Amino acid sequence: MKNRIIYLLLLLLTFVANAQEKDKVLPKANEEYVAKNFVDAEANYRISHSKFPSRTVASYNLGNSIYKQNQFSESKFAYANALKSLKTRSQKHKAFHNLGNVFMKEKDYTQAVEAYKNALRNNPEDEETRYNYALAKKMLKDNPPPKDDKNKDKNKDKDKNKDKDKDKDKNKKDDKKDGDKDKKDDKKDGDKDKKDNGKPKDDQGQPKPKPGGISKQRTENLLDAVNNEEKKIQEKVNANKEKGSPRKTEKDW
Repeated sequence: MKNRIIYLLLLLLTFVANAQEKDKVLPKANEEYVAKNFVDAEANYRISHSKFPSRTVASYNLGNSIYKQNQFSESKFAYANALKSLKTRSQKHKAFHNLGNVFMKEKDYTQAVEAYKNALRNNPEDEETRYNYALAKKMLKDNPPPKDDKNKDKNKDKDKNKDKDKDKDKNKKDDKKDGDKDKKDDKKDGDKDKKDNGKPKDDQGQPKPKPGGISKQRTENLLDAVNNEEKKIQEKVNANKEKGSPRKTEKDW
């Protein structure tokens, strides 16, 4: 129990020491910012934020230093990340106000109106924010965002589908015509074969045998050959019986 208390006290002392640790980089970053050395200020704010991520000053001023370099899209993300850790209403008011300025620079008046509105929620008495909010609303009214093109895309897709259906119907009709034509041609060929006594002609006008068919004479010759072989075998068997000694034969592999 005693060891546990000592361990907890050590943790508490470590936490207090870390909390009281001075950020030596932040003052330097602020000096660079005042001197309008915004690139150096940005670098130092990044170092400060990486060492003390829970502290909010560096993350907020990082967005400011990037904004001063006219890197509006990047500063927008810096302010958004800063807002995740900002706690006081005053800090949130400033971050939302500057975020609204970024959207105004990008002519995204819809987002600018929302940002200024959030800034006023945290400090409704700020005259500059109220002015920017009114200006953003006016710019949004004069420059309304384009209507959603999803309906246009849907209509385009419908037109494409209609065209596809038309092509399918046309192809079906063409296939039907071709099928009817083939049937007529087959019928004509069948009628022609009937006129030729049911014997289909080859390319030289000679009758063609049926596929796989064997003529009657050919069948009779095969039967005669089989019968002759059976007679020869039977004669050999009878001869061996007469000698009384069976012959041993070797099988071929």
